[in-house]
Amino acid sequence: MTVRPNIPAAEALELTALISYTEKGIASRVIARTGGGSVTLFALDADQELSEHATPYDALVVVLEGTLMLTIGGTLVRATLGTVVRIPANVPHALESPKRSKMMLVMLRGRTT
Repeated sequence: MTVRPNIPAAEALELTALISYTEKGIASRVIARTGGGSVTLFALDADQELSEHATPYDALVVVLEGTLMLTIGGTLVRATLGTVVRIPANVPHALESPKRSKMMLVMLRGRTT
């Protein structure tokens, strides 16, 4: 399995400094990808959203700044700084950012339990 990182090895990096906000938009940056999944940082300006969709993999959303409102299979989840939310595979989900927020998305490919 080949790792294709977008950050240097053997260096401590502040996650929130690795991505910047885009005015009235959403910025993303893949920081690591393997056959087993990927890690992507997102910076969402206030009042931005990701419309409802589903993915074939489980995912973890880790809030790095701000507050996110996630709807996962019809359940509303408020996620704040330092929290993690699991999104199950094949479950429709959406995300809203009422104020500027940053998150780390970890996609978990393969079998999960």
